[in-house]
Amino acid sequence: MLLPAENLSFYSEPITDDIFARIDGRSYKEGCPVALEDLRYLHILHKNLEGESLEGEMICNEVIAEKLLDIFEKLYDAGYPIERMVLVDEYDADDELSMTDNNTSCFNFRPISGTSRISLHGYGLAVDINPLYNPCVTNRNGEMYIEPAAGVPYTDRTKEFDYKIDENDLCYKLFTDAGFKWGGSWSRVKDYQHFQYCQ
Repeated sequence: MLLPAENLSFYSEPITDDIFARIDGRSYKEGCPVALEDLRYLHILHKNLEGESLEGEMICNEVIAEKLLDIFEKLYDAGYPIERMVLVDEYDADDELSMTDNNTSCFNFRPISGTSRISLHGYGLAVDINPLYNPCVTNRNGEMYIEPAAGVPYTDRTKEFDYKIDENDLCYKLFTDAGFKWGGSWSRVKDYQHFQYCQ
């Protein structure tokens, strides 16, 4: 798939009225702690498993906008596969639907699953990469929770499969070199899709 030349770029821009109309009441809900002027819309290129170039989009906190552009441009140049990258608002900001569709995303004002605390996604400071194949695994009161639920086959990290993130992965190396923490290295929760930036 060839993209028009004008689309072959990585860039950041403020949240325009058109973009706000797409996120208002979805990922950007009443009570969001981040002002619109502190968010950025990113235009990103990525490649799928077949090596085709695709247009991607993401909203993030301005604090990490340039870091993300640099990371994703390096991933693109290396041919690193990312299946899908659209705003979570395309799924009505439903995180489970977005993850099940293997959608890579960042900003979404919501609580941490199973808690009332605001997720770092709610501040635009966390990114989930190829989430279907890199699920979040938690234990709540002795019961195992897998998010997305369709990610159960990919909880065995001893297996090799496409899109898998581990400590030998280029995605892991680029994000951690840029100051992000990887959820896959946590002890109580294993969130293999998740990279967060803590100032």
